[in-house]
Amino acid sequence: MFKKQLIVATFLFIASCVYLPANSEIIHFYQSETRKPYDDVLAELKIAIAEHNFRITGHSRVGKVIRERGTRPFPEYDTLQFCNLTHAKTLLQISPHAVGHMPCNIVTYQFENRTIIKTQLLPTTTANIELNQFSEKMNHILKQIVDFAVEE
Repeated sequence: MFKKQLIVATFLFIASCVYLPANSEIIHFYQSETRKPYDDVLAELKIAIAEHNFRITGHSRVGKVIRERGTRPFPEYDTLQFCNLTHAKTLLQISPHAVGHMPCNIVTYQFENRTIIKTQLLPTTTANIELNQFSEKMNHILKQIVDFAVEE
């Protein structure tokens, strides 16, 4: 019995020592939900994206494709990718490594009679102050896009 307790305590101690490297980024998301019809939410997302001067670069209709391949019923799952070349240029001039945050993405899906909308936010706690400031502005825009789509 004592050996088992010692092993468990050792694993807990080791796990508590795990930490993120100083140069790592924590990915944050912004999420909201609505009971509005799914297609209305998608349409309003597209409007909000365009109104903020972004262009949709991709639209993956995963739920629809799965249903078309014979799995019925299957809920809606969509991913919209979008970009603004002026913002992209600024971001990449600030940090070439930030290319991993492009393009912007918003996912929508159905869950328990609700439509969930989620977007990945840019990092705001890096060692690069200019990147943090840019990210805060972009995150504000991303949140506005999501909020517009869920607004009743």
